[in-house]
Amino acid sequence: MRKRRWLAVGVAVLVITVLTLAGCGKKEENNTKGASPSSSPSASSASSGTAAGGTPTLDAIKNRGKLVVGVKFDTRLFGLKDPATGKVEGFDIDIAKGLAKELLGDESKVELKEVTSKTRIPMINNGDIDLIIATMTITEDRKKEVDFSDVYFKAGQSLLVKKGSPIQSIDDIKKGTKVIGVKGSTSVLNIAEKAPDATVLEFDNYQDAFTALKAGQGDALTTDNAILYGMASQDPNYEVVGGTFTDEPYGIAVKKGNADLVAFVNDYLKKLHDSGEYDKLYEKWIGETPIQQ
Repeated sequence: MRKRRWLAVGVAVLVITVLTLAGCGKKEENNTKGASPSSSPSASSASSGTAAGGTPTLDAIKNRGKLVVGVKFDTRLFGLKDPATGKVEGFDIDIAKGLAKELLGDESKVELKEVTSKTRIPMINNGDIDLIIATMTITEDRKKEVDFSDVYFKAGQSLLVKKGSPIQSIDDIKKGTKVIGVKGSTSVLNIAEKAPDATVLEFDNYQDAFTALKAGQGDALTTDNAILYGMASQDPNYEVVGGTFTDEPYGIAVKKGNADLVAFVNDYLKKLHDSGEYDKLYEKWIGETPIQQ
């Protein structure tokens, strides 16, 4: 009887011990999962330099130590890369450098990434860049995809033609006229509305578009007058004609929902205007070009 009693007690103790160890193991496993940096949303966001949802925050940009800006590399006066030096210069570039200096204390703490009219929104939504400063017109459709700063430059759509061309205004665009534009730009949509009988040829960037015009592939090139004046300054055989037939207010774009970054950019733009620095930038890059501001 004693042997049976001791055997029963031993079995009970063994069962209790196994259950206790199993419970402790599960608790330790849960604690380990909870403490894992890779599974923590805040840790993941901090390592990527973004807030929850992939939106870059001002603090994250400061911690990273650089501002990443999408700019044009093919747009004279605003963002043009010199193939000899690799240096990118223009009105938009100076705005980007100024923002870097305002936020990080050094204008060199900016990384310039090339964008086109077609790639800029996907790049900011993918988190490749913090800002778009790339001759980007503020439109209601684009506001559904990104948030914009206040207007930092006012332009208007016009036409670039070879000197002596019979096309002198939008009214001269008739059926059979070939008009060159750039993919992803508002200009292509506008010309289809203003001159529905025109044949529109689309290219990936402005350099390709201007090359196509000079090669005789089209009768006119259309985009914002500010960009067209930059092209005309490269080749005296071409001129901007007919004034403007749209309003193209440029804004600096950020990822949707990033109110702090928009506020920072707007504060900087206000300081730029109030200090007179904006006028100096305009004179430096645009000069006496007849663009209404």
